[in-house]
Amino acid sequence: MEETATPGPTPIRVLLADDQALLRSAFKVLVDSEPDMRVVGEASDGAQAFELARGVRPDVVLMDIRMPGTDGLAATRLISADPELADVRVVMLTTFEVDEYVVAALRAGASGFLGKGAEPDELLNAIRVAAAGDALLSPAATKGLIATFLAQGGGAADTIATAAHAQRLAALTGREREVLVLVAAGLSNDEIAGRLEVSPLTVKTHVNRAMAKLGARDRAQLVVIAYESGLVRPRAE
Repeated sequence: MEETATPGPTPIRVLLADDQALLRSAFKVLVDSEPDMRVVGEASDGAQAFELARGVRPDVVLMDIRMPGTDGLAATRLISADPELADVRVVMLTTFEVDEYVVAALRAGASGFLGKGAEPDELLNAIRVAAAGDALLSPAATKGLIATFLAQGGGAADTIATAAHAQRLAALTGREREVLVLVAAGLSNDEIAGRLEVSPLTVKTHVNRAMAKLGARDRAQLVVIAYESGLVRPRAE
């Protein structure tokens, strides 16, 4: 009697968006070498990335922030605004660790950012983290980046964003606000659970409820909202 093979977990579907063909090729070889993920599409600009995302429905898009024509920022806005792509997570790739466009990308709906000089293991871990949606990508670095630019004033739209976020914060319970502050500090669910002496599942519930009430796609946007609303203040180094 033949044994029926048990199908493994569905691989993470990755879309690559970068105008440099050589980099896309390198990323493709790296991603496809992992048994739990595979590349399902390649785009050379943001417009193509958006159209491919609608067609292949990736779990994660590795998006170069600077591309000719429609750049990564515009493409991220398009993906985030499309209800049919609500489950797609965008990881922004940037040449520089400190880049004002990264903050704009997070506001537009990106799940986080990663420097192009990151080690292969960091890139693969970033894909897995973004696909799981459980933790903010590079929390300390992202938090520091957001704090830096918000401390500088950010932009003309910040006043409107701050008022809107502050109003929505009123819908949070005391515990949800407490959890939001700890999320903005870059703590994982396990770390927050230890701090509050509750279970990680309870923390996850609070995080999910906060995201729903604040209209945030993921934890990265929760961090932005925490700063923009004034709930968390950037600390001068």
